[in-house]
Amino acid sequence: MTNWFTGFLPYGGAWFVATLIDILVIALPLMLAVAMIIYADRKIWAAMALRRGPNVVGPFGLLQSFADGLKVFLQETIIPSAANRGLFLIAPIITFTVALAAWAVIPFGPHAVLANINVGLLYLLAISSTGVYGVILSGWASNSKYPFYSAIRAAAQMVSYEVSIGFVLITVVLWAGTFNLNGIVDMQRAHVLHFINAFGFNPLLFPMAVVFLISSMAETQRAPFDLTEAESEIVAGYQTEYSSMSFALFWLGEYGNVLLMCAL
Repeated sequence: MTNWFTGFLPYGGAWFVATLIDILVIALPLMLAVAMIIYADRKIWAAMALRRGPNVVGPFGLLQSFADGLKVFLQETIIPSAANRGLFLIAPIITFTVALAAWAVIPFGPHAVLANINVGLLYLLAISSTGVYGVILSGWASNSKYPFYSAIRAAAQMVSYEVSIGFVLITVVLWAGTFNLNGIVDMQRAHVLHFINAFGFNPLLFPMAVVFLISSMAETQRAPFDLTEAESEIVAGYQTEYSSMSFALFWLGEYGNVLLMCAL
């Protein structure tokens, strides 16, 4: 793609524009997927509670997430008077940015990856571990005890289950012999043709897959690991004091991480 721009742009400008387009090609469908997974989440929970869920905006309520996004975009951002204004606004930006940055090394095809680096798995572990800073800052900067308690619980949970996820991924690295995500996928494809490994992976790794599933649910605070919203407090966790787009950034980052774990 870069070569296409070099005819009328300097090389640096062509690389920047090409990279920006690649980022948008990943980010825009990801935001669409986040809107749909929020819709699916609400419909499933509604069915479990014998409710209908979103069913008015658009066919079958499919446009409900977009309507909610427009609503929060038009709302006023309210900052508590006792909050640390700078950190209060930076926290959701960190959460959202980290959730997007992790997708830079996820391969969508043989050569369809934004950054095909040899340490892609290490990059994912490093970038995902920084997401806890957004949680801690949001709880502390709110200057309210309930968001602070929730931030402590969420940070402890995220750090704890990152350890188990790391150990699981090490077993995959030992099997594949590389930290490159493209290389790991290629190893799976190579084993598909083998009769013994017909499922495309080493059967000995199946217990690790179960551990990874449980750990990823805890890492993304999915039920029954949604400890950030304590039942005894009746508040929304560390983002209690947030509103409008700052609140939406937390949601986008949270469900972006859910999709990231699904991709892994």
